[in-house]
Amino acid sequence: MLHALLARINREGEGDGRYALARARAISTLGPLLALILASIFFTTRTDRFLTTDNLSLVVQQVAVVGIIAIGQTLVILTAGIDLSAGAVMAFGTIVMTRLAVTRGLNPFESIALGLAACTGFGLLNGLLVTGLRLPPFIVTLGTLNIAFALTHIVSNEETIADLPRPLTFFGETFEIGTTAITYGSVLALGLALVTWFALAQTIGGRHIYATGNNPDAARLAGVRTRRVLIAVYTSAGLLYGIAALVLIGRTGVGDPQAGQSANLDSITAVVVGGTSLFGGRGGVIGTVIGTLIVGIFRNGLQLMGVAAIYQFLVTGVLVIVAVAVDQLSRRRRA
Repeated sequence: MLHALLARINREGEGDGRYALARARAISTLGPLLALILASIFFTTRTDRFLTTDNLSLVVQQVAVVGIIAIGQTLVILTAGIDLSAGAVMAFGTIVMTRLAVTRGLNPFESIALGLAACTGFGLLNGLLVTGLRLPPFIVTLGTLNIAFALTHIVSNEETIADLPRPLTFFGETFEIGTTAITYGSVLALGLALVTWFALAQTIGGRHIYATGNNPDAARLAGVRTRRVLIAVYTSAGLLYGIAALVLIGRTGVGDPQAGQSANLDSITAVVVGGTSLFGGRGGVIGTVIGTLIVGIFRNGLQLMGVAAIYQFLVTGVLVIVAVAVDQLSRRRRA
């Protein structure tokens, strides 16, 4: 009888924990959603070109690559880590795929597989260094950023690679819904967001990620293998950067060694603006999608208004500071 009572208490506690986690995710998403609505209303009143299906489709196409990187960045930040190598790893993936397919004449699908493997390998390396040597994620990914950046320019020989086979550019192709053109890359980005959301919200692995980010010591004592969780998170992020590389190739039609130089900061911005805490354990992919759209809409809206590009960076910087300040204040209230 005592055993049954304890089991019931544990089940109820787990249920309460799931409810609290879901409630916290919902609350963290409300602010970014409100900001997205207000930004859309503002730009709609400023220019009649903003609220058109063609323009909104363009915004989605423009943010698809950063959005996929931001999904991987979300996984890392949820564990209270950071990945500065994201953009450089993506750029390296584009060069591996395009150079193998064009210069080496390898089968395009094999080239894609090897490019994805290269990016995943960088993610695995990040995870092993963070867990094995217990180095700060900031330092580890700063180092792999420079390694990936150097390899990108060495392998590419500073050349942009063009004349790509169709499998490499497929995700840049479009189909029409009514009169609106939608890229396959945008659909892929949405699909990845949904899959990641389900994994985080509905699986044990997702709960382990939140537990590791919230309190790694307590998670370890509760039986969570935090080392494996971190390795899996960084490796999954690397794979997502590889997929972003393929979508970027489709969008640009070339393998560009200069690509992705601001993607790491853009992805971190999207995650933070979307309500995911830099301190780990709070946030989610839905917020990241909203944050990505906020950044994209601000840049698009300001461009339509004729505002100089430099002010777009200014607004993005303000958004990041405000988002982090709100997160810090909410943490103090909970404490």
